[in-house]
Amino acid sequence: MKKLFCSLVLLYAVAAYAQIPQSNHVVVLLEENQSYPAVIGSPSMPFLNSLASKYGVATQYYANTHPSIGNYFMLTTGNVETNSDTFSGTVSADNIPRAFAGAGKTWKAYMESLPKTGYTGGDVYPYLKHHDPFVYMTDVLNSAAERANVVPFSRLATDLNAGTLPRFAYIVPNAEDDAHDCPGGGSACTDAKKLAAADSWLKSRIGPLINSPALANSVFIITFDESRASDATNGGGKVATVILGAHVKKGFRSTRFYQHQSTLRLVLDLLRVSDHPGNSATAPTMQEFFQ
Repeated sequence: MKKLFCSLVLLYAVAAYAQIPQSNHVVVLLEENQSYPAVIGSPSMPFLNSLASKYGVATQYYANTHPSIGNYFMLTTGNVETNSDTFSGTVSADNIPRAFAGAGKTWKAYMESLPKTGYTGGDVYPYLKHHDPFVYMTDVLNSAAERANVVPFSRLATDLNAGTLPRFAYIVPNAEDDAHDCPGGGSACTDAKKLAAADSWLKSRIGPLINSPALANSVFIITFDESRASDATNGGGKVATVILGAHVKKGFRSTRFYQHQSTLRLVLDLLRVSDHPGNSATAPTMQEFFQ
């Protein structure tokens, strides 16, 4: 029975690969705590909506849980792991760094406001540890080489200019730039101001990456970890997810149901990694977004 299951998983992976073009680089960027209708069509986010109108949007994409941390783990281990943002333990389950190591693929987590390369300590606001799932993983904690893949966001431009951008780049703005908090900190401002600040950050920091000739055969996935706390539909509420880049269908609107495990599967499929941790092994493939 086990051999039959493995064979079926392999056949499923081969079928997905046949439809998804191989990508040189995959970039995943996480925003925070905003609902789909607050983002898509919002005048506060003209840059993100320009990308949405030009490329692909998952119109039925739902986060897995509330609060944040479980969604970050679903995107990197294929499981929720914990629903405590104050979690202080470690995660030894299969995960994306382990999958990349087995396939010989490079990766980095570019965390805005991270105090230093390889930092695995607690919050240093506006950097929030529970937005950085890699620093809980035993594969990272027990390896100096893997810890060195957790770097401040400022390293991204350096790596791009040096031609050393990894195959997978995981980008998380700090709490003042990801639509979670107000631009100057705290929550005493409107969602419109939070969204406008996040959009401005995207335009100035990510816009140049999207237009870089060095990333011509790359795919960018911009999603939100969870919706507002009042929306628990399918676990974490409906969120905006935009997919753009090489071979992505122009102006495409998907009406299929997806969650974060499908994004994890897509990353691995684009980079031709056969290990699919946790729920990504059986998650719906997102091959419909590609020509």
